[in-house]
Parts: sequence; structure tokens; C-alpha cells
Amino acid sequence: MLKVRQQTDPKGAEVDNLFIVVCASGFENPARVRSALMFASLAAAANCRSILYCIQEAVDVMAKGSVEKHEKEAQGMPTIGQRLYEAIDMGVEIQCCTQTMANKNIAPEGLIPEATPAGAMSLIDLASQARGTLCF
Repeated sequence: MLKVRQQTDPKGAEVDNLFIVVCASGFENPARVRSALMFASLAAAANCRSILYCIQEAVDVMAKGSVEKHEKEAQGMPTIGQRLYEAIDMGVEIQCCTQTMANKNIAPEGLIPEATPAGAMSLIDLASQARGTLCF
């Protein structure tokens, strides 16, 4: 398994090996959602602090009960639910855009317990610190 070497700042303190996966896709494109979750899990497996930042349609995936309601089995492929709980088990942090949540009338308590609301500036800050970013 690939291990990412821990970085240090000029004072010698350890710096997070931050990796960001941004997902804007939802149930209309399950392959992209599964890919986003898979790559976030792979980054976590490589000892990165892995964050899945959900915007637009991806926020719907993180709403309580939505995976169970919208999930479609695909023969021979993992489901969105399987990939989601793999990511959670690997320690992937899930953040949801607060503006998207407001536009969709999703309150913080309407998200799955593992997801947290985060503003757009949070994504910009994280991306500026990340060793890598992927978008789906």
C-alpha cells in the first residue's frame, strides 16, 4: 500500500497530508459519486487526511435516508451506499456546502451523522492547503 510521507513546516511541526475530493454529482450520475467516494477512501488508505466536499447534487446523497430511497443496484458493482460506508470506515471526512444545503432546504440535522456543514470559504482554504484535489 502507498504511504504518503508526512510533511513538516519550517518550524519542524507536522503538517496534514490533506487530500480533497470535490463531488458535485448525485443520484443522476451514480458512477461519478462512487468514484469520488472510492478516491477519497484511497487517499485515506494512503495516510492522507481525506475530505469529501459535497456541492450541488452530491449534497442530496448525504441527506438522511436518501441513499436507501434512491439507491439502484448495479450488477457486479458496489452501490453508492457501500462506497459511502467504506469511506466513512476509512476515516474520510464528509463536508457539505452550506449554500447548497440552504438552496435545497436541508438543515444540518437532515444530513447523515457523519457529514458536517461547511461554508464555501472552507473549501477554498482546504484546497489551498491540499497536496491534491480531484473533482467529480
